[in-house]
Amino acid sequence: IEFKSSPHREALKPADGETQRVFAFESPAIYEIFNTGKNAMSLKDQITEDMKNAMRAKEVARLGTIRLLLAAIKQREVDDRIVMDDASVIATIEKMIKQRKDSISQFEKANRDDLVAIEAAEMVILQDYLPAQLSDAEVEAAVAAAVASTGAAGPQDMGKVIGILKGQLAGKADMGKVSGLVKAALAK
Repeated sequence: IEFKSSPHREALKPADGETQRVFAFESPAIYEIFNTGKNAMSLKDQITEDMKNAMRAKEVARLGTIRLLLAAIKQREVDDRIVMDDASVIATIEKMIKQRKDSISQFEKANRDDLVAIEAAEMVILQDYLPAQLSDAEVEAAVAAAVASTGAAGPQDMGKVIGILKGQLAGKADMGKVSGLVKAALAK
């Protein structure tokens, strides 16, 4: 292995009996990713890989949902002329889950159980890409900490508190519930 920077030149010598592969690393950061085996795959790349796996496994429902998600991501990238990072992808996933919840409530009112089942299945697939959800106690603790850190005194300070919590809890908690908790905390 050949490194352009000398501190890493001796780092990956092959053990006895192993063959040596030659790579040139431009930066120590790339070396760290290679050496530690850290997954440098973004959420968007993971979704694309899952689409390929769903095609291979012929999972029609999963494939359709993942394609819808990738289409929404690409549409936003084209509209906003950006390359979406993981936080933006999570926001898109949350938006799609919210749409599914709204559709489920409408389909339940119309007694369309077949469509409710489809939307619920899509929602489960989308939720797989969100980070682990926080418990109610953890969310309440985060709300209390945000209220204390901002010095919020009443409902007029709700925007400041939500602004802090949105960065901390994005994808980890239902922001509708968080908003209700903040409103209740500031009404006291």
